[in-house]
Parts: sequence; C-alpha cells; structure tokens
Amino acid sequence: MIAKIFLIAVFSIGMIAFTGKGIAFAVSAEENYKFYCTQCHGSDGKGEGANAKPKVAGIDLPEMSVTPRNHTNPEDMNKLTDTDIESAISGGGAAVSKSTIMPPWGKTLTEAEIKDLTAYLRKLCKCKGK
Repeated sequence: MIAKIFLIAVFSIGMIAFTGKGIAFAVSAEENYKFYCTQCHGSDGKGEGANAKPKVAGIDLPEMSVTPRNHTNPEDMNKLTDTDIESAISGGGAAVSKSTIMPPWGKTLTEAEIKDLTAYLRKLCKCKGK
C-alpha cells in the first residue's frame, strides 16, 4: 500500500513538473527577432522589412505612415534607454507614442525574452543607449 501511494505521489509530482507552466522551448533573442520583428524591421534590422512597403501582385502599395525604426543606426538607437526599448516591445508602438501598427508583445514574450531582445538590438546598433 505504501509503495502504491509513493508511486502515485512520484507520478503526480512528475505531471506537475511537466505541465505546470507548459512546455517551454529555449529560443534565442535573434530567433525571436526574426520571428516577431523582421516583417517590418527587416532581417538586417534596417527598417526595410516586407511590411514596410508591401507589394501585391507586383504592384507597389502606399508606404506605411511611419517608417519602422532602423535598429542598426547607433545615432538613433543611442537616444533610447533600455527601458524605452523594453516598453516599446512590451506595449507596442502606442505605448511609447509611436506607430500603433507595432503590436504589443508583452503578453507573448516573457520579461526575460524582452530583455534579451533589448540586448540583441544593442548588438545590432553597436551602441549602449542613454
């Protein structure tokens, strides 16, 4: 009987460990950037992503009302604190009085992933910010 209770306890603990927070996959900041950001900011971070000036069937459409930020421009990126960048990622463009086209990623990405993305952006611009 004790062995049966022990097995049930071990099984229960194992299930809680595996399902308590869901299955997480370690994804690098670069992979998150490519997945969430490149559509507008471009794979190189220069603000020239596919959505920056969309084409339909080869026809140019009007550009976005706001050009996506060039993350490789140290002069522009140095004006921002890490908190500014984290706020933009977490709350979207509207949270920092920028384009409402940029969605908020705060419910999609963890705080750690947002901090990692901020560090990745600093790497792209080769700058430290304010």
